[in-house]
This record gives sequence, C-alpha cells and structure tokens, in this order.
Amino acid sequence: MMPERRAISKDTQLCISLAARPGNFGTRFHNYLYDQLGLDFVYKAFTTQDLPAAIGGVRALGIRGCAVSMPFKEACVALVDELDPSAAVIGSVNTVVNTAGVLRAYNTDYLAVQTLAKQHGLTSDLSFALRGSGGMARAVASALQNAGLTKGVVVARNERAGRRLAGEVGWEWQPELGKLRPHLLINVTPIGMSGGPESNDLAFSPQVIAQARVVFDVVALPAETPLMLEARRQGKRVISGAEVATLQALEQFVLYTGVRPSPAQVRAAAQCAR
Repeated sequence: MMPERRAISKDTQLCISLAARPGNFGTRFHNYLYDQLGLDFVYKAFTTQDLPAAIGGVRALGIRGCAVSMPFKEACVALVDELDPSAAVIGSVNTVVNTAGVLRAYNTDYLAVQTLAKQHGLTSDLSFALRGSGGMARAVASALQNAGLTKGVVVARNERAGRRLAGEVGWEWQPELGKLRPHLLINVTPIGMSGGPESNDLAFSPQVIAQARVVFDVVALPAETPLMLEARRQGKRVISGAEVATLQALEQFVLYTGVRPSPAQVRAAAQCAR
C-alpha cells in the first residue's frame, strides 16, 4: 500500500529522469520511498529532444538529481562538471547529482551489475556473450570485466560500436553469435522490451539457451521478457532486468537524499514500482 502523499511546497526538492521512452518504475520507486521516509522530495519522468538544454535546466533550476536513460547516457558526459569513477571508467552516465550548481555524474547501472555478479556467483570460468553495444552494454561489460569475467564476446549489429566496446574490455566482436554456445547469455538490447518493435522476440534462440547455464536480460519491462520466460521454461538460472532496475534506483536514491532505506523498504518500493 502506498503511504500517504506529503504536500509539495516551494522547498520541495525535485528529481527527474530523462529517457527516450519514459517509464514509471523510477517515478514510483522514488516517490514511494520519499513518502515512506518523510522526505520533502518529488520525482517526475520526462523525455526531451534537446539534451543540452535539459541538463542546463537541471543546473539552472536547482533540480537535485537526474536519472539518464537511453539514448542519452554517453552524450551526457560532455554536459556535466565532474565524473565519478563509476561513470569515468566507461564514459557513460545514468545519474547526475546537482550540488549547488555543480553537476557530478555517476553510473549506478555499473554499480548494480557489480553487485549482481557477486550475488549470483558469476565466476571467471564462465564463457559469455553480451548482445548490445550502447551505454548500458558498456556498463554491464565493464562491471563483468572488473568482476574477473574475461571469456566474452560482444554480439552487435553495429560493427563500429561493437568493435569499440569489445576493444575497451579486451573481448572479441561478432555481428551474430554463430556457432558459439556460451555459458552465460546477456541481453542489453531493446529486444523483448514492452512497446518496442521487437517486444515478442528472443534475443537468443531456444537452441542457444538450451546450452547456457545462466541468462541475464537487462530489459526491465516487462518483468518477464520472452527471453526470461524461455530460459525459465528450460530450467536455467535467470538474472532479471528488474533486479538491475531496483539496485541502480536504490543507489540513485541514496545519492540524491543521503538516506539509505532498509532492505524491507526497498523491496516494498520495488513491488510498488512494478
């Protein structure tokens, strides 16, 4: 049950998100916790056709925090004042914190995947394929690399972006998976995402899934993507985009407010957000 909404005043601090296709997960997650913890904040999702103007507005209007989603994560790097190591290491931003007009950027996607790699016991002996080459793919690839996973291949239709990402983390690039049958399959593309042209498609075929041990789909909407449903049908271990969304949103919340909710509060917020 949602806690009672607090009144908004001139002193209420605003946090926002910027995405090509705004969703409700962050809005519900953050506002639930603001209300639960009695914090004078409010969160609202936006889209934009003018990223420099939008980030300028964050600075000029004193907006406390800004979550950044596709396709703005890499373009945002040049628009902030400081980069936290979590963003600098991969050149991709998903969180901007405004402190007295100074914009510092972070990548809590990177931090979330680091945590999940430990929680799910992803070890260096696993061979893997990562499908995708955008900002989120860079966060996932860098987090896995730093977790000791090295036997990887980037599968990307965009040769330039795929080769660049593969070179950054020391993996191979291929336009298609081909005959490879990795232990770990990772989807970091919009394939399977609600509302998209490939919402009913699989990022990897059932035959490829059959020979994997773990399937990791970063897509958060729907909660059970076609890839996840097929992996569960085959009895594979699944890491969900909802787990990534919750962990990265939690770290954003802490950066914006300085308050870390309890695990029970985080679970309740994630349930509300879904």
